[in-house]
Amino acid sequence: MSRDRGAPAGALTRLGVVLTDRGSKYAVSGAEVRSRAEVDAVLAALKEDRDYAKATHNTWAAMLPTGGLKADDGESGAGMVILRMMEREEIKDHVIIVTRWYGGKKLGGDRFRRVQDAVRAYLDAR
Repeated sequence: MSRDRGAPAGALTRLGVVLTDRGSKYAVSGAEVRSRAEVDAVLAALKEDRDYAKATHNTWAAMLPTGGLKADDGESGAGMVILRMMEREEIKDHVIIVTRWYGGKKLGGDRFRRVQDAVRAYLDAR
């Protein structure tokens, strides 16, 4: 796991591509956050990288002091998968982003397993 160059503690951490399935590539990133504004700043920092900005989906979930937030970014239901995993692991003050580059073949329900696999890789690397 590598932090972006010169990033302070709590800044964006990217694992990069952690798995592929039928041409789709999945990457996972995360950061410590305490507000929606900080979540937005992390997403903006991630999308400064053109590859992430052009990804098919940047799905995310965050556990903030005010509660959980999620966004599917077109990958219906994926944000809830991330949020539930964070709740089970009791992750607080954090955002986890799963990025998918669509590979041309629909994954059906397997897409949720790939999101889980990506989040698990992030949690294992923490």
